[in-house]
Amino acid sequence: MTTVTDPGLFARELRRWRGTRRLSQLDLAIRADTTQRYVSYLEQGRSRPGRTVVLRLAESLGLSLRERNALLLAAGYAPVYAESDWDAPHLAPTRSALRSVLDGHLPYPALIVDALGRVIETNAAFALFLEGVPPELLREPVNVRRLALHPDGMARRVVNLPDWGRHITEALRVRAQLSPDPDLDDLIAELEGYLPTTAPGPDYVGFAVPLRLRTGDGELRLITTLTSIATAVDVSLAELHLEAFLPADAATAEILRARAERTAAAV
Repeated sequence: MTTVTDPGLFARELRRWRGTRRLSQLDLAIRADTTQRYVSYLEQGRSRPGRTVVLRLAESLGLSLRERNALLLAAGYAPVYAESDWDAPHLAPTRSALRSVLDGHLPYPALIVDALGRVIETNAAFALFLEGVPPELLREPVNVRRLALHPDGMARRVVNLPDWGRHITEALRVRAQLSPDPDLDDLIAELEGYLPTTAPGPDYVGFAVPLRLRTGDGELRLITTLTSIATAVDVSLAELHLEAFLPADAATAEILRARAERTAAAV
């Protein structure tokens, strides 16, 4: 299926994405198993690509499923990847499997978020992060990035806020460079406005910053793992991430186990 569209739109989008990925026409041609001349013709609007070519170029550019759909539309083709609601019936097996993963991570916190950090699902241990948080930050959809860095949210209890906050915003900036999104840019600007102006300490390592969180049971030190659904063919599913927190030391592990036991005894 094709649709009527601006014939120059695809050419502009192809040039934009190639520039964003910092690829030459030859680089892209090699990746897409075509010729530099053909890529040049496409970027000049002198050739109209078939749908298969558009998808091959999108894959070669490392585009997300949402971005691949947009490139197809720019070329005059209908999107090929569905975008389903989380509660869609056909996603029931996936929801069940992911909830099992969340529960299996107990007594440690874990959650599923979308591309902007909006919370989709959590396990019971995630309540650790909600202690003392005002209701206005818990209105759905809850954004876990805002929850983490807002002065009225978790930030009040984060011992290493300059380092950990910068770790979060830098990771989001890397994502924004790969997949430009005005909503993500706005979120980054908001989050950076919450952070103290103090520069990160001498031990700061951007890719590996543990969360040091004060609790009534003592200070916790947590590290984070991120898991994405690499083979998803649904836009919404492909944009989900499972974020699992792990204890960085034995004391943290013991505190989290004790908290889980108290919670279970209170039920």
